[in-house]
Amino acid sequence: MKAIKVLVVDDSAFMRKLIADLLSADERIQVVGTARNGEEAIRKIKELTPDAVTMDVEMPVLNGLEALKIIMKTMPVPVVMLSSTTKEGAENTFTAMEYGAVDFIAKPSGPISLDMHKIKTELTDKVVQASKANIKGLVNFSVIGKKSAGFKQSYSKIEPHQSIHLVRSAVETSLNVKQLICIGTSTGGPRALQKVLNDLPGDLNAPILIVQHMPAGFTKSLASRLNGLSALSVKEAEEGDILKNGTAYIAPGGFHLTASRSGRDLVIHLDKSPPRNGHRPSVDVMFESLGGVNGIRKIAVIMTGMGSDGKNGLMALKKSGEVKAIAESKESSIVFGMPRAVIESGLADDVQHIERIAESILKFV
Repeated sequence: MKAIKVLVVDDSAFMRKLIADLLSADERIQVVGTARNGEEAIRKIKELTPDAVTMDVEMPVLNGLEALKIIMKTMPVPVVMLSSTTKEGAENTFTAMEYGAVDFIAKPSGPISLDMHKIKTELTDKVVQASKANIKGLVNFSVIGKKSAGFKQSYSKIEPHQSIHLVRSAVETSLNVKQLICIGTSTGGPRALQKVLNDLPGDLNAPILIVQHMPAGFTKSLASRLNGLSALSVKEAEEGDILKNGTAYIAPGGFHLTASRSGRDLVIHLDKSPPRNGHRPSVDVMFESLGGVNGIRKIAVIMTGMGSDGKNGLMALKKSGEVKAIAESKESSIVFGMPRAVIESGLADDVQHIERIAESILKFV
């Protein structure tokens, strides 16, 4: 197998060597060069044509964000950002994702990370996955900070499809929430979530539960960012939250999210039980818990991400009652892992480009 060529960009000589050594220890990867700042990175990308780049955010001369903007416009290549877990670091991370970064790694101990070896597996796996990312999808994804009013206006014209007519049971009418949307995503997810949530109306007649694979310290910033862009209310989920229509709840990094009935309400629970599929939060855990909630119509959405988290949970969810599943298409997925697993298992009722997922959700709702 041909080795993946990687360029390492960091202003610290120590970090450049550390990251290069960690990556080089994996036989799938060849570190072809390093750069000290964004300006040098741009020059080296032209010279070395790497398959993937790791890039620090804070650098002199030209920082990581400005360099990323130029790279994605002039010579697109998959970039994995290295980010600190500070509030500012998290905000910079999401800006980088909007500019076109495939993914990010959270430095375990701030800017000078002496224990980077702790994330060796995550680093190598994400670089390998990034090298296979849908770079065309990254470049063409043009919804940064925009509302998609045109899509919202067209929804009123959609006729309910006969095959998805659902009969309300006596149990259902006893609950405050009549239908529920649950979304699972991973690599490329923040931008996909931004697109879908922006295209949903603020008066949506359903709550939304979201599992985005992401470490602790980042999900709160993601929720805040999406809340500012979407007509929906978006928040990081908290233990005991009562689900409300028109609100999206994002599982906090490091916690599994489940939901259960409490009288006429649906209530969120968070726990630190062992990771599933290497993830906490896990989409499988969320879907399985919702399988135990009867009398509510459920729309499950699986979008871009590596691996197959969500497939087994969706299988269990579908056995529990009326569920409609939407998977993101290969054409728009940054990483076509999670959606592929669902589609190939025959679990998807609808496969849609990211531009049409909100429309599909509203059709089922």
